[in-house]
Amino acid sequence: MPEEKYDLIVIGCGSGGLSVGLFMGLAGFKVLMVSKSEHSIGGDCLNDGCVPSKSFIHVAKIAHQAKEAANFGLELSGNIDIQKAIGYVYQRQELIREHENADWLKKQGVDLALGEAHFTNKNEIEVSGKKYQGKKIVIATGSKPKKLLVPGVEKIRYYDNESIFHLNELPKNLLVIGGGPIGIEIAQALSRLGSKVTIVQKGDRILPNDEKETSSVLLLQLQKEGIELYFNASVDHFISSTEALINFKDGSKKNISFDAVFVGIGRDLNVNTLQPQLAGVELSNGKIVVDKYLRTSNKNIFVCGDIAGDLQFSHTAEANARLLLNNFFSPIKKKLNNDFISWVTFTDPELASFGLSEKQLIERGIGYEKLVTDFKEDDRAVTDNYQYGKSILFISKKSFLGKQRILGGSMVAPGAGELIQELILANGAKLSINALFNKIYPYPTASRINQQAIVKYKSAALTASIKSLLKPLYKIFS
Repeated sequence: MPEEKYDLIVIGCGSGGLSVGLFMGLAGFKVLMVSKSEHSIGGDCLNDGCVPSKSFIHVAKIAHQAKEAANFGLELSGNIDIQKAIGYVYQRQELIREHENADWLKKQGVDLALGEAHFTNKNEIEVSGKKYQGKKIVIATGSKPKKLLVPGVEKIRYYDNESIFHLNELPKNLLVIGGGPIGIEIAQALSRLGSKVTIVQKGDRILPNDEKETSSVLLLQLQKEGIELYFNASVDHFISSTEALINFKDGSKKNISFDAVFVGIGRDLNVNTLQPQLAGVELSNGKIVVDKYLRTSNKNIFVCGDIAGDLQFSHTAEANARLLLNNFFSPIKKKLNNDFISWVTFTDPELASFGLSEKQLIERGIGYEKLVTDFKEDDRAVTDNYQYGKSILFISKKSFLGKQRILGGSMVAPGAGELIQELILANGAKLSINALFNKIYPYPTASRINQQAIVKYKSAALTASIKSLLKPLYKIFS
């Protein structure tokens, strides 16, 4: 017999699991949260992802700006102390860990079990030899970095996002495998701290889930900083602990030397140790089978976050949690809908995207107009030296009765993740583009670029016939 019965059991204490479990606990329900270890509380975001990477990027940005100050006469000398940089990362993590730890969770009214969890039947789990029963169970076990499996990998100094923030020394020559968000962020950060960085990308461009027109702008900035990139390429094998043979899609080959390798080639779901089949939870190709309500084949077991096998961001895990909580209490069940999701790659410049991509619009047969705005004549871009920036907006086509609204977009610029926030709101709330057109922006805020795109679009509608109509109206009413 199980030791205790709970209204809800949440397996995993990352962004999604904490959001579900804490709300249910605060609402007065008996909740058990399960974490692999006390240190694992906070999930990948706190321990190996968002928090350490953004702290690391912050240090790298300071170093880069200090070097840039030489253009104005400031003389600098010396090298980055990587241990101090890593120390800063740890400090930031510990500040956040003050409200993401075992004692704090218990004070919020939830029980906590530490250890690996696995199912024993349809409504029961076992953790460290103890059994617990739940009316509902949420699986929020997240994901882990996919391992590089090529001959000779055992010879090399190997890092991924779980180990890179424990560097003992800065690599002189870093080989980054993977041109997605994690690889690109780490590549630029370490380059700015002093490593010579080479990126090998399997596809033909970086950040394939973003618009090519904006990712190309970021690519150029990375190259200007001295980062070398090879596309349509993959590691054939490691010749030695400091040399790799690279294969290209056209059949050519190249040897690349390095001191260390960072691998960012995707994520594997943390499902294997759960034994979900014992709870009647179906798997397909290593993923849990879920419906649009994030329910598994056992209708009392749900998924939340990366384990859902969908978009793998902390904020999508939080969105999953809100969907589950709504459906626990409301007769009107919400379905998973990623049409309004946004994401940011925190390089410098940042690349931010939201809503539907151009590819999705075409695939769904949705009519749209594309507004491309460069930052060459934007006053704030001029003063702050980022005239290379670019914004892309997809808006609905004009109709006689319907309002035109923003369907999606992408932006590359310093602070793009902040600049697009009002666009995300307009997209999700289905506001008319007139909301931006009529907004009064303080001058010269960077976000005025959003209005410029709409003003430029509306100005193009001033045809010769409309201009000829405006002249007599001006005479009559002025």
